[in-house]
Amino acid sequence: MPSRRQFIQAVALAGAASRGGPSLSAGHSAVISPEMKSLSQYMTEASSQLLPREVIEQAKFHIIDTLAAMVSGSQLAPGVAALSYVKTRAGQGSLGLRTVIGSSMQASAIEAALVNGVMAHSDETDDSHNRSRTHPGCAVVPAALAAGQEFAIDGTQFLRAVTLGYDIGTRVVMAMGGPKFSYESHKSSHAIGGVFGAAAAAASTAQLSAQQMRWVLDYTCQQSSGIAVWRRDTDHIEKAFTFAGMPASNGVRSALLVQNGWTGVDDVFSGVDNFFDAYAPAADKTKLVEQLGQRFEITQTDIKKWTVGSPVQGPLDAMQNIMSKQAFSADQVKSVVVRLGPDAAAVVDNREIPDICLQYLAAVMLLDKTVSFKAAHDVARMKDPKILEARRKINLIKDDALTSFLPVRVAIVEVELSDGQRWVERVDAVRGTPRNPMTKAEVIDKCADLMQHVLGKQKTHQLIDTIFSIEQVSDLRSLGSMLRTGASR
Repeated sequence: MPSRRQFIQAVALAGAASRGGPSLSAGHSAVISPEMKSLSQYMTEASSQLLPREVIEQAKFHIIDTLAAMVSGSQLAPGVAALSYVKTRAGQGSLGLRTVIGSSMQASAIEAALVNGVMAHSDETDDSHNRSRTHPGCAVVPAALAAGQEFAIDGTQFLRAVTLGYDIGTRVVMAMGGPKFSYESHKSSHAIGGVFGAAAAAASTAQLSAQQMRWVLDYTCQQSSGIAVWRRDTDHIEKAFTFAGMPASNGVRSALLVQNGWTGVDDVFSGVDNFFDAYAPAADKTKLVEQLGQRFEITQTDIKKWTVGSPVQGPLDAMQNIMSKQAFSADQVKSVVVRLGPDAAAVVDNREIPDICLQYLAAVMLLDKTVSFKAAHDVARMKDPKILEARRKINLIKDDALTSFLPVRVAIVEVELSDGQRWVERVDAVRGTPRNPMTKAEVIDKCADLMQHVLGKQKTHQLIDTIFSIEQVSDLRSLGSMLRTGASR
């Protein structure tokens, strides 16, 4: 009479055979692929890895940029919704609770990661990674902050955990096909990249072994979700949850489960019913470890100059470049033609949300000669007669010829005046991208503008100074006092 274990093994073997997949051995021992061995070993060594100077600098840029997105996001509808949710689950200075940014509340690491993540993508302020089509910072930094406070890590470990998160989350999606996967699948590349990045960062703060890192990846696969229906979200709340809140909290959960002793599958990226078979059968696993430790994806991630959606960055740069060469008023403009690739154009074409509506933002640029954070979030202004008049001059063309440049989003803008004068500006490298990076001063100016109205000028500059000298922070929990406000909103 076969035992229950033998019966279950027999069923598993039969199921694998019926699918044409590899067999499971009697002892459930799995062959770990070279990619998984390299990946998990790299992940466990990341907490003690010395990073190149330029990587450290970029990590600081992205950390303060993401914290600024959280602080400013606490005032917007998604952030308000997140704070309302956590208010009934938060503590006031209780032990074991982590910082909820922009409030006096604290919550568990998992809940803090959720709320801070939603705030990080409350709008279009956070960074983006074109080769994977993800927004790494809004999931990775909240996860690293919450888990880092959980384990009382120092500032150097925090830098390394964040850097690792960018490396892992983006590579998983690049292995799946990158932008091609994102555009052709119903699944959300942003959520998938976010959850793997968040899990890697959180696991690094816990200093898990290589085997434990493999189990973290396993539980992360089980929690990987998100579909492209977020494009229909007009309030940005579901989008903030999908891109950031959910991935950040799920990533922290994966790390905490394994740190608490849970075990799992040794190689979820290979073998029967593996992650890539389920999500992207044409995936190239070698991209998981391509130039790992040599090419740091945090240095390949854009920081936005403009606090608007990524596809609008190029057109605004182009318009500003034209205006710097020739002064003219909005009244003198006959037409503005903007050319974008079809997929990028579809994201920003006459959207109801101001910070991702190209026509509205281009109209603001014509009238204001810039696009401020306030203007980018001014819903009421979308109905202003002057804006509506300027919008009628904006023509967005979905140009198939620009698709060939993806993942680079090339933008071409043509401005024609009523007297016949005409200028054409093409942007191949948006300001804030690796090919046209922002300076430290530009990053600081952007972040200070976003945070001062919430934290106050003194606390804002204290936080900025602290991040740029993060190696001197002995306990990440000390950041809490700089990120909280007096209100328990």
